[in-house]
Amino acid sequence: MRFHCLPLLAALLLAAPALPAATTILRGPYLQSATPTSLVVRWRTDTTEGSFVRYGLSADALTETTKAFGIGTEHIVQLSELLPGRRYFYSVMGSAENKDGDGKVLRVPVYAFTTPPPTGPASPTRVWVLGDPGTKGATQLAVRDAYTKFAGDRTADLCLLLGDNAYPDGTDADYQKAIFEVYPEMLRTTPLWSTLGNHDGHSANSITQSGPYYDIFTFPTRAQAGGVPSGTEAYYSFDYANIHFVCLDSHDTSRTPDGAMAQWLKADLAATTRDWIVAFFHHPTYTKGTHDSDKDSDSAGRMNEMRQNVLPVLEAGGVDLILTGHSHVYERSFLLDGHYGKSTTFNAATMVKQKGEVRADGVVVYRKPRARTAHFGDINVVTGSAGHAGSKTKPPALNHPAFYISLNEAGSSVLDIDGLNLTLTFLNDKGEQRDRFTIIKE
Repeated sequence: MRFHCLPLLAALLLAAPALPAATTILRGPYLQSATPTSLVVRWRTDTTEGSFVRYGLSADALTETTKAFGIGTEHIVQLSELLPGRRYFYSVMGSAENKDGDGKVLRVPVYAFTTPPPTGPASPTRVWVLGDPGTKGATQLAVRDAYTKFAGDRTADLCLLLGDNAYPDGTDADYQKAIFEVYPEMLRTTPLWSTLGNHDGHSANSITQSGPYYDIFTFPTRAQAGGVPSGTEAYYSFDYANIHFVCLDSHDTSRTPDGAMAQWLKADLAATTRDWIVAFFHHPTYTKGTHDSDKDSDSAGRMNEMRQNVLPVLEAGGVDLILTGHSHVYERSFLLDGHYGKSTTFNAATMVKQKGEVRADGVVVYRKPRARTAHFGDINVVTGSAGHAGSKTKPPALNHPAFYISLNEAGSSVLDIDGLNLTLTFLNDKGEQRDRFTIIKE
């Protein structure tokens, strides 16, 4: 009898409506390309579905909905017509109705972000700077936790990745483990900007803008966030309050003086009217850490080329601060100008614009005119130890004469800009503030 019922039971099961498959968010959400009035929200799911973001000015009233065209597992939704400097609450979903099989409305996690302030006027800004973070090890976690404790309620307004974000090869799986699983809370609330490192470049190509790095990130190519259109995500610029940020590709784009990047850089720097210019890229112009900028063979000459060909453009354009990684140490220069050769050619008498005034609290202070002045000086910071520091058994030399301080320590940098005051703090993995300097514009 029971054997005769099996075909009927099977038929009934086949005829029954299928329950909706539960969707799992595998990555994100994470925030990209933030402007005062727009923001890109990205995430990944394990099933193919639509892309919807509900948002509003109250966690209890997500009154606006924006959707992307089509369906898929990679979701990219651009929010527009936002209000500058406002806190928004949002949730991501794959169904506009967001209901289960019984028609019951599902509750989804609600996150928050704050849009950038209007471009131009000063606004207190905090930037978390991570160089070479992606080791997926205990040191990376310690650096993260040290910053979280230091920041407290004053979290970052944006985050910069200085390349070598995901070891060993910048694959999608490497990024998942080293970035998305390590910094989930930061990614949900803080816009992330990045430059390409050599390890990221193992699986990415800047000429074709292909590979995991370019698939994962969304950066402006048409000056959507300020600056001059670059036409590529390999290098670009954006504005935040009274700060102009410039991202360069030191790994996979021509570094020649007449190359497209250098020519774009000249135009971009000439066009900005912001109070501050901060440039970031992967390969440092100077270092005596785990890499040596004096060696022509180190990094296939990329450090030499950035120093000889690109640094003069930055200094002529009035750059204030240069942030790099690659060398797994912390190094910070004096206020410099005009040092484009090897360390043996460094002349402190002519190239050091200011050694800095040491305040009673130990902070080193530099002063610059508010009006942009070519070749007045900039500070170079190598902060490439967010994942690990240099070898303890064979410590790096750390003896480049251009540097005020050099540390073989793991850590990250915290950049605070408030009006005409710029302060950078190097925070090691133990939570100690190991270097702190301020530039004041008068």
